[in-house]
Amino acid sequence: MSSTRLAADRGFRYVPGVYQYSAGVAAEPGFRIERVRFAEPVPMAAGFARIAEALAAAGRPKTAFCACELRSPAPFTEQGFADFNKIYGGVLTEWGIFLDGANPIARSNVCPEVDPPSEPGFHAFCYTVPDEGAAPSFVVAGSGESTEGKGNYRDHTVALGDLSPEGLRKKARFVLGEMERRMTALGFGWRDATGVQAYTVHDLHPFLADEIVARGAGRHGLTWQFCRPPVQDLEFEMDCRGVSVERVLPVR
Repeated sequence: MSSTRLAADRGFRYVPGVYQYSAGVAAEPGFRIERVRFAEPVPMAAGFARIAEALAAAGRPKTAFCACELRSPAPFTEQGFADFNKIYGGVLTEWGIFLDGANPIARSNVCPEVDPPSEPGFHAFCYTVPDEGAAPSFVVAGSGESTEGKGNYRDHTVALGDLSPEGLRKKARFVLGEMERRMTALGFGWRDATGVQAYTVHDLHPFLADEIVARGAGRHGLTWQFCRPPVQDLEFEMDCRGVSVERVLPVR
């Protein structure tokens, strides 16, 4: 895992990832990360507008935006995912988010199996706020069971097509390891997490106790979102965070 890079003027550091997202972010001393969830998913353009509005109301620049969680109608093809990321990345470019060509924003993007949105949109977002007395805070981006940055997902997917209990265990073990690598790079571990989310439509009970809970990932419970990862052939994804302030924006 690459070492962190500093976005000092924005109040956070990040672990470099791929074009569409960083592997995770952590608040710098003197700042905290706040998480805001929409009561219902907000389509992409309207979501960016509401995020900009929330940042302005908090007296924060757009570059304080540091993480988000997306919801999409269904898993993308590899090309479809690349095309979507260009649209998403285009807005980040307009906002001045990229740093020396790197995207510092941590992100998850998953697909609800039941009652999915009609188009991609925002579920939640995070930003930094000045706070001299803040406890350390972080957000780790979502990861499925494939090594990122290899040109495609399918050729690097753990237990590709294996939906047996053992195949799903292998996938979960890889993803849990990736969560730990990302947290370690930011200087954190499971004991620092206030929220852990798993995304799968498959039964995780066969490995819940000895893989997830035994590692410390379920210390404060586990939020199981009945969603698929964003790319076809991926079956298990997780993300995690350690933040002290979370709130919900109502439906408009």
